[in-house]
Amino acid sequence: MKNQIHVIPKPVKIESNSNSFLLTNDTKIVFTKDIEPLGECLILLLKSATNYSLQKKKVENGKDIKTENNAICLSLNDSYKKMGPEGYFLEVTEDKISISSISANGVFYGIQTLRQLLPPEIESQIKSDNIIWQVPCVKITDYPKFLWRGFMLDESRHFFGSEIVKKLLDLMALLKMNKFHWGLTNDQGWRIEIKKYPKLTEIGSVRQASQIGGFASPFRKRDPHGGFYTQQEIKEIIEYAKQRFIQIIPEIDMPGHISSAIAAYPELSCREERIDVPYTFGIKKDILCVGKEKVFDFAKDVLREVIELFPSDIIHIGGDEVPKSRWKNCPKCQRRIRDEGLANEQELQVYFTNRIIKFLDEHGKTAIGWNEFLGDNLLETAIGQYWMKDFDAVMQHLRRGRKFIMSKFAKTYLDYNHGVTSLKTVYNYNPIPKNLEADYHENILGIEAPLWTEWVASKNHLERLTFPRLIAIAEANWTMKDKKSFEEFKIRLASFLKRLDFLDVHYAPLWIADPNIFVKLIGYISFFLGTFDIF
Repeated sequence: MKNQIHVIPKPVKIESNSNSFLLTNDTKIVFTKDIEPLGECLILLLKSATNYSLQKKKVENGKDIKTENNAICLSLNDSYKKMGPEGYFLEVTEDKISISSISANGVFYGIQTLRQLLPPEIESQIKSDNIIWQVPCVKITDYPKFLWRGFMLDESRHFFGSEIVKKLLDLMALLKMNKFHWGLTNDQGWRIEIKKYPKLTEIGSVRQASQIGGFASPFRKRDPHGGFYTQQEIKEIIEYAKQRFIQIIPEIDMPGHISSAIAAYPELSCREERIDVPYTFGIKKDILCVGKEKVFDFAKDVLREVIELFPSDIIHIGGDEVPKSRWKNCPKCQRRIRDEGLANEQELQVYFTNRIIKFLDEHGKTAIGWNEFLGDNLLETAIGQYWMKDFDAVMQHLRRGRKFIMSKFAKTYLDYNHGVTSLKTVYNYNPIPKNLEADYHENILGIEAPLWTEWVASKNHLERLTFPRLIAIAEANWTMKDKKSFEEFKIRLASFLKRLDFLDVHYAPLWIADPNIFVKLIGYISFFLGTFDIF
C-alpha cells in the first residue's frame, strides 16, 4: 500500500511506495560545501523536536554523496536545469534522503517539502516524546507554475513589528512563497525611517486615534497608534527574508495615500495647510503637489534611502486612489499641465509617475504600481498590479508586453472576511484572464494576496484572516491547474493545519474558512457592519 503524501503546495510529480526512512540520532546531514548554510538550516529545523545530535558532514561534490547511508543529503546538480532555479528533486529510500537542485533556492524548497513529509510534531520548539520520525519513501519532481508568489502586508494602518513580520516570513517559506510586498507608508502612518526627513517618523508615524466599526462609522478608539522601523531593523528583516529566499518589495505610496508625510511636511501639498495624521480610513484629498519641483526632490530623496536599504530590484510606488480635486484647484499643478502639454489631471499623474519610473530605472530598479497608474504614455519598464476597475486597460497593456501581478480584490484580498472571500474562492482563482491569448500568458507573473489592516489591530486577527487562505494562494501559485482539486486540497490542508498548531498560528477553523450559506450570510453582514468577531 502506498503512503499518503500530504504536501502543500502539491508537487508536479509524486511516486511513492509503502516503505519509509527512519530518522535517528545517528542520521547524518551531508551537504556539498557550496550550500553549507542549508545544511545548518536543516539541522536547526530537526533538532528542537527530535533532540537528536544529527552530525553534519561537508563533502566536495554530489558524487561523494552517493555512498552515504542513514543520511539526509543536500547537493547541487546541473542535470535538473530544465526545472529552473526553484525546482528540486527529492528522493526518499529506506537508506537515505536526497535533495538536489541546480540552485540553493531549489534545495531550500526541497527541505520545506521534507518538513511536510515528517510528522507535524517536527515543528515543535520543544522535544516531542514518543514520536517515530519516519519519512515515507517517495520520488518528488517539483517546480513552480508562477515566478511571483506573493503576500502583501500593510503596516501603515496598523503597525505589528519585527517579530510578527519574521513569523509571517517563516510561514511563507514553508509554503514556498517568494515575494513579500511590504506596505510601509500610507495616509494613516509612515513606518520607515528616512534620515533626511526625520519628521516623517517623528510626526507621520503616530496618529492620535483610530476609526473603528467600518468606513462609515463615526466611532473611534481614542488611543494613539504609532510605530516605525529604523533602518537597522529593516536591514535585519531583509537579511532574515534573504535566508528564506524571499524578496522584500517595499511600497512607498505616491502621489496619493501620503497624508502622513504631508502632516510632517505641509509644503509637499497644494494648499500647504497643516493637517494631522488621519485617524479615519479611506481616500484622502491631500496629495503631493506635482506642480512643485521640491516635491520631486522629496520623492527622489526618500527613494534614494529606500534603494540604499533594499537589495530588491523592484520598488512599489502605489499610484492608486489619487483624487484630483486639489490639482484642479492648484495654480502650480495647472501650470504644469499647460507647460508639459498635458490634456488633464490624469495625464498629470502619468507625468509624475514617469519621472519616478525613470529615476528608478537610472538606479537599476523597476517600478510597480497599482493599475490606476496606467496610461497610454506610461513608460514600458513599469510593472502593473491589478486589483480592480479598468480591466480593459490592463488587457491592452498585457498585449503590449507589460508584466502584471494579479491581485483581484474579490479573489485575493485577505482583509475581506472568510464569508465574503472563502477558501474555495481563493483556491480556484486563476490569474490568467480567459480571453487573453496564449502568446501573452507569460506577462502574468503570478498572484499576490494583499492584507490591508484598517480593521486589523491584533496579531491573532491578522493570522486568522491570513490562514488558511494564504495556504490556498500558495498552491494556486505553485501547482499546475490540471493537478488542482479543492476537495483533495482540503484533505491535505487538515494535515497541514496540525503543523500550524505547533507553530502557534491562530488560523480560522475550516467551518469559517470554507463556509456554508448561513456562515457566508453572517460574513457579509459582518463585512458591512463591522460586527461578529468570529471572522
